[in-house]
Amino acid sequence: MANSRQVRTTDTSSSANVGELDGMRVAILAETLYEDMELWYPYYRLREAGADVFVVGSGSAETYQSKRGYPVTVDAEADTVTASQFDAVIIPGGYSPDHMRRHPGMVKLVREAYEQGKIVAAICHAGWMLASANILKGRTATSFRSIKDDMVNAGANWVDREVVRDGTLVTSRSPADLPAFMRTIVAALRERRTAERPERQVALAG
Repeated sequence: MANSRQVRTTDTSSSANVGELDGMRVAILAETLYEDMELWYPYYRLREAGADVFVVGSGSAETYQSKRGYPVTVDAEADTVTASQFDAVIIPGGYSPDHMRRHPGMVKLVREAYEQGKIVAAICHAGWMLASANILKGRTATSFRSIKDDMVNAGANWVDREVVRDGTLVTSRSPADLPAFMRTIVAALRERRTAERPERQVALAG
C-alpha cells in the first residue's frame, strides 16, 4: 500500500447506505502524465454515487503528475492488490497508458479483472493497456483514433462511437465522451450490484 487506505470487502447490509453504488469497489489506474479529466471525472462521479474508489499506481512513485501538472497520490500499488478486490477497473488515457503497460503488475490487474468478469473501462489512449493485456480479440471497442491500428492489430472490432459496451468491457474515445463513458460505467455497476445483492445477503445470513 502506498498509504494507510486498505482495500477490503464492504458490508452493504446497513440501511445507512443510500448511494446507488454503495458497497462497490473501483480501481482507477494512474501513472505519470495522465489525462486530468479522464482520471478525476470518474473518480468524483463514482464517489458521488457511493462507490469506494482507489487510485492504483504501478509502484514507480507514490504521486503522479498529470499532463497539466495536477498531482494524484495513489492508495495502492498494483503488485499489492488483486482483481478480486474490485468490481471495476478504470484506465484513464493521456500519456500514462504508455507507462502503465511497461509494468507487469498493472497489465496483470487489467487482464485478471477481465477474466474474472469485472468491469474493465478504458478511454482514449488507454486502449493500449487493453492490447497489452490481450483482451481485445473478438471484442467491439473504440479508442482515440490515432491508436485505431493498435486496437485492430490486437484483435478488436474498432468502431468510431462515443462509448462502446461489449459485455463487461467499456471503451470511449476522448474527454469529450466522458459523460457517456460514465453513464455506461455506472449502469454496468448498478447491474452488477443488483445481481450480487442476493448472494451477499445469503452470505450474511449464513
